Amino acid sequence: MPFQLRFSRHNLQFKFDARTSRGSLTSHTAYYLKLSDPKNPEITGWGEAAPLEGLSVDFRPDFEEKIEAFCQTFNAQKHSVFSNAESWLWEQDLHDLPALKFAVETALLDFKNGGKKIIFDTEFTQGETGIPINGLVWMGDEKFMQQQILQKLDQGYDCLKLKIGGLDFETELKILASVRAMAPPEKLQIRLDANGAFSPKDALEKLSKLAAFSVHSLEQPIKPNQYAAMKKICAESPIPIALDEELIGVTDMVVQQKMLDQIRPQFIILKPTLLGGLQASKKWIALAEERNIGWWITSALESNIGLNAIAQFTSTFSNLIPQGLGTGQLYHNNIPSPLLIEKGYLFYRKNLGWQTEILAGN
Repeated sequence: MPFQLRFSRHNLQFKFDARTSRGSLTSHTAYYLKLSDPKNPEITGWGEAAPLEGLSVDFRPDFEEKIEAFCQTFNAQKHSVFSNAESWLWEQDLHDLPALKFAVETALLDFKNGGKKIIFDTEFTQGETGIPINGLVWMGDEKFMQQQILQKLDQGYDCLKLKIGGLDFETELKILASVRAMAPPEKLQIRLDANGAFSPKDALEKLSKLAAFSVHSLEQPIKPNQYAAMKKICAESPIPIALDEELIGVTDMVVQQKMLDQIRPQFIILKPTLLGGLQASKKWIALAEERNIGWWITSALESNIGLNAIAQFTSTFSNLIPQGLGTGQLYHNNIPSPLLIEKGYLFYRKNLGWQTEILAGN
């Protein structure tokens, strides 16, 4: 019998209202791709496609229909040899569906490696090393943010990422002052993410005030596609700038090169679900390193299926600064996995195993 590609839907429920400057999230829909060979039913490759509302280019009303049509087209090929199925899947043009491309890529890698959810065999997946991560502090009222900060510090994080731009700016400065009162720069690195909340007119003034708190970097101060304004901010900001949303939807390498050459950011942030997968992210990293631009990898609110693939991909690189891979604890109904956070590091604890009843029932 030929290879089969199927999908299922899972509605992830946040433990709290996840606020950014773009609004709040209470749930997030993930689609799981299942690549299987009826001749070897014990081997299944899994991938996750979970585009984000207001951010992903493929968050669209017909996304599920696109996945269904893609699976039907693949199944109609009736591939009985894995190499043929693999070649066909890699050849498909999915630039306008980057989350699906990420899911296809990881399902293939998982299947190719025996269907054990080991996408890359590294010291991380062997349980020998962890990946340093930042503790994510979500927007909310002052009390909610203070509670998160204290919790993260108690958990042993030495790098915190705070979402800003959703409160009164003076209140946010007050929160940062309280953080620094608890932990000086030599003990705690602070990253900020504005999600484009600043305007080109006030960005540098706000960055100047924020610099008083020894901030490591600030992500996406203004909305994307304002290259001249972003270039000026990157050149004059007292805080290093990281591009995030700016990279989304930019798939042509020539355009990528021109953007980096014009804006000259200090960092770029890679989110495989939004950028079209692991190989697409790897190409961005190569372009950045050619220009001495720093980078780190961040999950985009995937469940543990997608997070697992991203973390394993991240573990193939060396000399990592803290990465943005701490989102596995956000959901009431995430898929129990070997991923475990300990004192600001993400580990793959093989003894915990995967509990895939949610997947098996789909």
